[in-house]
Amino acid sequence: VGMFAVTAGLDMEQRIAQFEAAHDDYNSIMFKALADRLVEAFAEYLHEKIRKVDWGYAPDEQLSAHELIKEQYQGIRPAPGYPACPAHEIKTDVFRVLDANAIGMSLTESLAMFPASSVSGFYISHPDSTYFNVGQIGEDQLEDMAARRGMDLEVLRRLLAPNLG
Repeated sequence: VGMFAVTAGLDMEQRIAQFEAAHDDYNSIMFKALADRLVEAFAEYLHEKIRKVDWGYAPDEQLSAHELIKEQYQGIRPAPGYPACPAHEIKTDVFRVLDANAIGMSLTESLAMFPASSVSGFYISHPDSTYFNVGQIGEDQLEDMAARRGMDLEVLRRLLAPNLG
């Protein structure tokens, strides 16, 4: 298991601000879309590099673009806030361990990533790892998680509200 954090950078945010100041909605929207695609591509590139080189568990992998889109590689790349990892607050640990601030990334009070075109999460290499959805959790699970994480129960309740049964 590894962690990653990548961003399109602060320059991207500054350029978007310039478009918006000029009331150039079209270029603002297009630039945001391009920045989002680039950061996702970089996260995928790093995942491929880890599979083939750094961890080397799939050194001979030769997947087509279609196979990559279908995620037919070994391992997964879950991200906090998505169905397989709905707890956004985990991003605070990822950012601290990786020192994401060193590359200009930060978290807002509501745990959104800044710059907006940023991605963070985990690389899990086990051959049997697959994506899954975390379903509804009970009060006992919420209380146990709060105790294990040393978190205020009501804060955790707010953060996991969509997953509370």
